[in-house]
Amino acid sequence: MYKTIAQAVDFVEKIKSVAAAADHCEVVVAPPFTALSAAAQAAKGSKVAVAAQDVHWDKEGAHTGDIAPLMLVDAGCTHVIIGHSERRHDHGETNEQVNKKVKAALAAGLTPIVCVGETLAERESGQTSEVLTTQFEGSLAGLTPSDFSRIIVAYEPVWAIGTGRTATPELAAEAHRVLRGAAATQFGEKEAAAVRILYGGSVKPDNVSGLMAQEEIDGALVGGASLKVDSFTALVNYK
Repeated sequence: MYKTIAQAVDFVEKIKSVAAAADHCEVVVAPPFTALSAAAQAAKGSKVAVAAQDVHWDKEGAHTGDIAPLMLVDAGCTHVIIGHSERRHDHGETNEQVNKKVKAALAAGLTPIVCVGETLAERESGQTSEVLTTQFEGSLAGLTPSDFSRIIVAYEPVWAIGTGRTATPELAAEAHRVLRGAAATQFGEKEAAAVRILYGGSVKPDNVSGLMAQEEIDGALVGGASLKVDSFTALVNYK
């Protein structure tokens, strides 16, 4: 819940030149629902893509406060974040609901950014691999390898979000290997090698280079550091 329409448009305008020069990555911003259309209009013709932060699985219906997939497409979105840890925690989203949202997003032509991650209690009790595998399998159940090839996965260690704590690059890479192994089991080695797995736990300009040096980490799902142009630019242009 950050940025008015005007603030979101200003942000997009200021990062378009940064995205234009970023041949090493894709740049996607995820403003709130109210700013999606204006942000997408501002990004038109640039290399900045726009994602929503959530979506409902029905095409339309009596779901007050929710947004349908085609509404996001109509607003100019190409991507959508699904199953973010805050949605799972604050709104009780289940793997089954995430799965329905993923299928609906794919049907509408959107690229789902599907989030999974363990809590501090789960990590400390040695359940990280089990939790990640269960979330991955449940969230992506019933998809074909072709479906999976259109998905981006994001690993969010819940204990490292907004806490100032960050998984070491090695810990993050280990979790990514677990997820890639789950992908190989569920969809095949080729698909597992191709899927992009982002890291999303307090990524900042001062730790992004170490994280991105890990072969298993394919990008970042950025929270607080994405709110200011300078820090966002530093992340895109990491050394």
